[in-house]
Amino acid sequence: MPLSIFGFQALWSPYLIGVIAFLTVVYFLTTVTWRKDFKVSEPLKKSEAIYFILAMIILYIIKGSPIDLLGHIMFTMHMVQMAFLLLLVPIFIIKGIPWWVWKVVVEAPVVRTIFKIFTQPLVAIFIFIAMFSFYHIPSVFDAIKLDMTLHGIYTFVLFITALFMYWPLLNQVDGQHKMKNINKLAYIAGNAVLITPACALIIFASHPMYATYTEADAWLQAMELCVPVDTLAGLNLSGPELFSNMDPVSDQQVGGVMMKIIQEIIFGVILARIFRQWWVSERGSQQEINEKALRDFQQNRTNYN
Repeated sequence: MPLSIFGFQALWSPYLIGVIAFLTVVYFLTTVTWRKDFKVSEPLKKSEAIYFILAMIILYIIKGSPIDLLGHIMFTMHMVQMAFLLLLVPIFIIKGIPWWVWKVVVEAPVVRTIFKIFTQPLVAIFIFIAMFSFYHIPSVFDAIKLDMTLHGIYTFVLFITALFMYWPLLNQVDGQHKMKNINKLAYIAGNAVLITPACALIIFASHPMYATYTEADAWLQAMELCVPVDTLAGLNLSGPELFSNMDPVSDQQVGGVMMKIIQEIIFGVILARIFRQWWVSERGSQQEINEKALRDFQQNRTNYN
């Protein structure tokens, strides 16, 4: 059965387009037009603008395009959504917003305390993993998927914990703690290990875990999160099997595998960049040592002569 039966609003989320357009306008007003009001002379970097625009594009693709609708039909697409939302978009947000804007945000009276506590590396990683794992407990998952308010709040909080998780790795704000390269490697490795049990439980489960992808009534109620109720009422639907040839267990297992694969790819790229920065830094330090040794040698030779 084609997805077009759900209508334009369900497929393309015009309200989200408006939200993303608003955020983009505010971003460029803040970083370009209002920059001097913050007494900042540093212009917006091209790379920062690209990162932010990419974040907005990916956010719309995973939450506003037909992929979001498919995420309510297939668990596999839901896990792909969550992987990009939690593991990629936060990176682009952190790197896309100039350091001086972040400085204003993280040093605000209330936010300062929150950031100081929740961006501590051990705190950040364990809270993110705990929130992620708790979300995938079947009873919790189904309850969140069946309540629009609860779904919105939990998704937002989970996204914020993902920002906190990445902050120790990526932040460039003056005065904020920055991790050493060796600690960054351990941090990423620890994250990859800790997220594995939640994925493994999904991958190796021999039975369907989530009612919102297997039981008709629960599935239809969950579909109300992205499809207008009037549209659903006019359709004669029995369940997600009308739109996919994959059985629930296979769909569930592939979803867990996709989450783990995407996570490994993203973390692998981060590790490669950290290794590269470390190598460049060490090479620069060694070059400075060699140059200093050469200068000292020449100076001693001059004094001897």
